[in-house]
Amino acid sequence: MISLTIRRLAGSRAWKPPLARSMVLVRRQARETIPSTPIKVLRTVDAVRKWRKPQVLDHRIVSLVPTMGALHEGHISLIRAAARESHQVVVSIYVNPAQFGIKEDLASYPVTWDNDCKILAKLDRELADDGGNLGRISAVFAPTTNEIYPSGFPGQEVNSKGSFVVMTPISELLEGRTRPTFFRGVATVCLKLFNIVQPEKVYFGQKDVQQTVVIRNMVRDFMLPIDVVVGQTSREPDGLALSSRNVYLGERRRNVATVLNRALKAAEEQYHNGVLDRDTILKAANSVIADTLNEQMALGPEQRVKYEVDYISLADPSTMQEVTNVDPKVGGILSGAVKMLPVEAPQPGEDLGHSDGPAVRLIDNIVLEPSA
Repeated sequence: MISLTIRRLAGSRAWKPPLARSMVLVRRQARETIPSTPIKVLRTVDAVRKWRKPQVLDHRIVSLVPTMGALHEGHISLIRAAARESHQVVVSIYVNPAQFGIKEDLASYPVTWDNDCKILAKLDRELADDGGNLGRISAVFAPTTNEIYPSGFPGQEVNSKGSFVVMTPISELLEGRTRPTFFRGVATVCLKLFNIVQPEKVYFGQKDVQQTVVIRNMVRDFMLPIDVVVGQTSREPDGLALSSRNVYLGERRRNVATVLNRALKAAEEQYHNGVLDRDTILKAANSVIADTLNEQMALGPEQRVKYEVDYISLADPSTMQEVTNVDPKVGGILSGAVKMLPVEAPQPGEDLGHSDGPAVRLIDNIVLEPSA
């Protein structure tokens, strides 16, 4: 690491002897914080481990909230929950390339570091004023890809060679069919983050329901001493699940994007009415999807929104395997994915969304709770 640092700085006018320069970098890293806050910004594995060691000796409960940045109210609700139950909260901000397929535009993913820091600073002040919290935000772990993949990033292809965590068969279902390397990337980076931070608790949102099942299974199968806490999905007032990808939608597609939530709620209503068979439950969801699309296709190209349904699922809550009938003692998970296609015939001045509105894949789910 020192030799790499020397090569980058050797041509600089501010060059200093290698040892002196490396010591300056270490001191700067130790002092780096989010402005106007005590929140440390940790960039390396070594920095995290040095910060973590005293917490172990002091018997502090440390929690981790993994994110890819572009923070929204969903992330904030998880951080609040962690602060209520932990002495020290670590938020990781890292856009993990292994979660993106080779045809997915990693380069267009929103990177909002400055705004994320402002959000965390404001939230930490609120947590300090709330006497009901056990702790506050102590650190942000914001590594580079070279730090997370010390042997080199192995690539995004299905047949990439490297060190991976692969959870089957769950990673091959639903989201895994469309994005075959997604859960491999999620499980791999999460295991790395867990090993680096060594938290007692980790916090994930219910919106990515299959991801939460993958993480729970990984923690169980690899016997990690971690409590996985799943927070409820945060939503807009009209029901749209909050997601960093919503910035791509633009106004026209945003107005139609609630179709998936409305479809799942129609299916949920069937369950609450005592219906347990798959066909009847999912028929209600598919009717909402089809009717809404027909309404859109009746409009002209300068007004309509097109979308494609990837799947509508009714699955077992612990395996994500499809079920023919819901066991009322177990419940189930309704989930779906819809791809909102790019806007047709954009109008002058129309808000197309971030990066001119590429195709946006929306996911959502509703947990069917076991009956009493």
